[in-house]
Amino acid sequence: MPQLPEPSAESLRREHMPLRGRTALVTGASRRGGIGYAVARRLAAYGASIYLHHHVPHDRTQPWGADPDGPEGVAAGVREAFGYPGAQVAHGPGDLSDPEGPGKVFAAASEALGGVVDILVANHALNGSDGSLKDIDAQLLDAHWATNTRSVILLIQAYAKLRAAHPVRIRRGSRVVMMTSGQDLRAGMPEEIAYSLSKGALASATHTLAASLGGMGITVNTVNPGPVDTDYLTGEAYDRIAGMFPAGRWGMPDDPARLIAWLATDEAEWITGQVINSEGGFLLSGEHFSPVPGGPWPRERPADPRPDPSQDPRQDPRPDPVE
Repeated sequence: MPQLPEPSAESLRREHMPLRGRTALVTGASRRGGIGYAVARRLAAYGASIYLHHHVPHDRTQPWGADPDGPEGVAAGVREAFGYPGAQVAHGPGDLSDPEGPGKVFAAASEALGGVVDILVANHALNGSDGSLKDIDAQLLDAHWATNTRSVILLIQAYAKLRAAHPVRIRRGSRVVMMTSGQDLRAGMPEEIAYSLSKGALASATHTLAASLGGMGITVNTVNPGPVDTDYLTGEAYDRIAGMFPAGRWGMPDDPARLIAWLATDEAEWITGQVINSEGGFLLSGEHFSPVPGGPWPRERPADPRPDPSQDPRQDPRPDPVE
C-alpha cells in the first residue's frame, strides 16, 4: 500500500490561482520584450506578488535599448496581469556583476515582499562583447562568469538562508529556476565562448544545487528557452530561423514563461535537479522545415540593422538581454 493517501477528488481539480499568497523575485526583468517580463506576468496571473530586478544601464548599451517607459512601465504591465487582489509588485535596480550585488538585490526583494521570498527566477544575463576561442580574453571570461554564474549562485545562497530562517510550515512552494542556453545541444555556441561557458556552468550545477537544497523542500530546475523572439534579430535571418521550428515560428517570451510558472506551482513539487529544454521542437528540426502553411510565419519585419550573428540561432538564444 502507498505510504501516502491518494489525492482527494477535490485536490485533483486545478487551482485557478495556484500561487496565491506567494512571493517571487524575478531578475533581469526590465524590458517588456523579454522573458523576465513574461515570467513575472505569468506568476502574477497565478496570484503571486512580484519583485522585479532591473539593470537599465546594460540595456542601454544593447541595440534593442532600454524599455521606453522604464522600469515603472514594466511594473505596470505586470500589475495588469494580477490575478489576486492582495498581490503587489515592486521593482529595484541592481548591478549583479558586483560581488555585493546579489545580496543587495535579494535583501531589497525580501524587504519589499514582507520578508518572505518563495520563488527565485534567475533570468538575468550579460550579453554581447563575446567571441570565439581565438577572440576571448580573461576580462571577457571573468565578466560573463561574474554576472551569469557567480551572481546566480550567490542569489541562491541568500535565498536558502532566508528560507532556512522560516518555520517549516511556510516553506512549501520553495522554488528556484535558473536559465541556461543551447550550449550543450546541436553545434554548441562556438562564437559565444564566454556566454556559453557561464550558462553551461548553471546547467552543470543544477543537480548539485538540487541535492544541496532538497532537504529544505526547495526544488531547483534550469530551463533552456531555446531561440526566443526578444527583439534581437530581424530580417531574412529571423525568417530563416522561424522555418527551423516544426511550428514555423520562433518561441515567444510567454512560451518558456508558462513552463517556469508551472514549475513554481505545487504541481511541480516532485520535479527537481532537471535541465528542461523548452524549444518547441527546435531540437528535432533542421533547415528543411518550412513555415506552417497558412500560419503567420514568416512575417514581414524591418531589415536587420545588425550583422547576422551566425548561421546557427544558438549563437544568440538569450533569455533576456538584461544584466
